[in-house]
Amino acid sequence: MTRKIIDIRNRPAFLHDFYGARRGTPEFETAKWLNGRTGSRDVEHFVRSQTEDGYIAEIREAGFVASVVIGRDTPAIRNDNDAIHALVSRHRELVGVGSVDPERLGRRAPDEAVRAVERLGLRAINLEPGFGEPARAFDDALYWPVYEALEGLGAPVFLMSGPTTPNLVFNDPSAIGRVARRFPKLDVVVHHGAWPRVDEIVGVAFRYPNVTLVPDMYIFQPGGRLYVEAANGALAGQVAFGSSYPFRAMRQSADDYEGLGFREDVLTKVLFDNAARLLKLA
Repeated sequence: MTRKIIDIRNRPAFLHDFYGARRGTPEFETAKWLNGRTGSRDVEHFVRSQTEDGYIAEIREAGFVASVVIGRDTPAIRNDNDAIHALVSRHRELVGVGSVDPERLGRRAPDEAVRAVERLGLRAINLEPGFGEPARAFDDALYWPVYEALEGLGAPVFLMSGPTTPNLVFNDPSAIGRVARRFPKLDVVVHHGAWPRVDEIVGVAFRYPNVTLVPDMYIFQPGGRLYVEAANGALAGQVAFGSSYPFRAMRQSADDYEGLGFREDVLTKVLFDNAARLLKLA
């Protein structure tokens, strides 16, 4: 059966050296290493996306309805929202997500979030409190104006979590729960699924239906089956598929999700329905 699939976490290599844009760099070697750790059969698959044409060809060959390109705004990696908009505007397969850094932008951060959504048509805003300088918790008051603005727009916030957070103190599911409680009409999408703290984030999502988990490449790591168990139970509408490309191969990831034990009706929600609803694509 041909499935409809939305990849809700995807970045081309050409977007930044961090994603393996240039062979022979330390970043390229790191991208290969991470692909090996997460189970990609071809650890250099991402070289196709060193060009825009190669990237789009890979999405089409994977058969995805849409791939969500996520911008970043951190001291280490900054993708301009206008550049994300320009990229996704050139290709029907791409959906854009912007990013803001309240530490850098100060009081302008909510306005930039609104501009990215309303004027540029980006579907959500990515925030990375644990990667800031200084690093902050997800529920730090510095981020409240951005959360409030997005809640008013009806646009989701994407939160970067997981084990690559420089200080794992800031990979705290309870702080995500406090955001979900304070902003009950805000869709809170947790990328990397706060792994390895899977049981805690599942508990947060059980309590707060406005939390969606995107475990992406970490669903294949120890403890990842808890995401599947949760989706097959109460969280069928709160788990979404992401390949985390370029750090895991696109089509392989989708195929591997099919073998994880999701119920058939739940798999349809995970691979397509939940992301389509969140991003208003259906």
